Amino acid sequence: MAAADRVRPGAQETGYEPDPRRWRALWVTLVAGFMSLLDVTIVAVALPTVQRDLRASPAQVQWVVSGYALTFALALVTAGRLGDALDRRRIFLLALSGFVVCSAACGAAPDITLLVVARLAQGLAAGFMAPQNSALIQQLFRGAERGRAFGLFGSTVGVSAAVGPLTGGVILALASGAQGWRWIFYVNVPIGVLAVLLGRRLLPSTRRSGRGSVDLPGVLLLGLGVLALMFPLVQAGTEGLGRLWWLFPAGAAVLTGFARWQRRLVARGAQPLLDPRLFSTARGYAVGAGVGTLYFIGFSGVWLVFALFFQHGLGFSPLRSGLAVTPFAVGSAIAAVVAGRLVERFGRLLTVCGLTAVIVGLGGTALLLRLAPPGSAPWVAAPVLFLGGIGSGFVVSPNITMTLREVPVHMAGAAGGALQTGQRLGAAVGTAALPGLFYLVLGRSQDYRGALVAALGAALVGMVAALALAACDWRRDRKLRGSRRRCPDEVAHDPMHTRQT
Repeated sequence: MAAADRVRPGAQETGYEPDPRRWRALWVTLVAGFMSLLDVTIVAVALPTVQRDLRASPAQVQWVVSGYALTFALALVTAGRLGDALDRRRIFLLALSGFVVCSAACGAAPDITLLVVARLAQGLAAGFMAPQNSALIQQLFRGAERGRAFGLFGSTVGVSAAVGPLTGGVILALASGAQGWRWIFYVNVPIGVLAVLLGRRLLPSTRRSGRGSVDLPGVLLLGLGVLALMFPLVQAGTEGLGRLWWLFPAGAAVLTGFARWQRRLVARGAQPLLDPRLFSTARGYAVGAGVGTLYFIGFSGVWLVFALFFQHGLGFSPLRSGLAVTPFAVGSAIAAVVAGRLVERFGRLLTVCGLTAVIVGLGGTALLLRLAPPGSAPWVAAPVLFLGGIGSGFVVSPNITMTLREVPVHMAGAAGGALQTGQRLGAAVGTAALPGLFYLVLGRSQDYRGALVAALGAALVGMVAALALAACDWRRDRKLRGSRRRCPDEVAHDPMHTRQT
């Protein structure tokens, strides 16, 4: 690889001409991204209705949720690399069109088999679309504007997961009857068609980078590794962890082989699927990917736990259950937009403060729901849930910005895909482990409140680990800034400083 192609902050940033349509184009990508991420959680509240209407088994209906998450994660890095090498606009529009068609197929599915197949295809389309979102932000924005754009993107990521149960409950309440669940999928069609039409007008084309063919052995190795890690997790509801535990070490071994293959390609001067130097030379990328993965273990799993507690433990309807967690979504939406404007000033400190607020908020929620009377539980927990939501807004949005802001634009798709793959893996662990722990405690004690406290406590473990990683990075940044002030000449000639700034 030529020296000009090496990963370094600010690469290919010169000659930037602001696109006057960039903010309108951003909203097109955010709407599409919101739909794809919302479909991870929105279907959960409809599963009992789907199971009755299609006469499906619990294992079959579980694949309506887990199959989507699986193919979503499998596509991300490859799709990002294709967007970098070809045309992000074209891949985004093709994937969005496929998502719309698959959504219609899901809504029209006459039996559970065709519904699962359509969901697998829908997840694949979503996985091809998702990394283009963050890559287009890299392409369209610079400086403080990029921070604000990533703030809106982070808000979309955080809020979509939080409002999924509420949105599903509202749709089921409005579309009454046994077939009402189909509108959870049909609602994507008109919105998606409008997004495709606007995207054709507003999204900029990307010239072919000419950076070589796609690394097919890398695609195969990464796909097999991610599949081996995720398959037991999506099968956890049908004792997948017990029967398929051997896939975890197998997947780790395959991913180790993938990493070695990528380093070998770099040494040859060839173009890898995911350049390993991203983790060492793009400042903040490795830490941000770790923080995101750890955070999503707890963040994604708590929504299923809350749904189980409110609907089965307290007898709430799907709509009322979704309303009970709305304060978190509101706080997250507000904070994510604000955080996008503050991240350039405060950096990793925002993530540290946000994780602290989430830990306090969810810990306080667990305590209050344990002690409060059932009828008043949602009202009592609303303030601390709102605090947790504010903290989440200061985690997701700034972390995405700090992870991707110094990635060269020509690698933005692959980098964004890898970041989201880590988040999807974390989400798969959380959605398998936390409800599993909830049911384990419930089966032993028949105590819904105790089961909730145990599951939320496990979620907090992942968030505390993310906080420790973020705090170490923040302290390192403070020391680096202090050394710059004390010895500016020495630091300026330090090759590590040159690489990181």
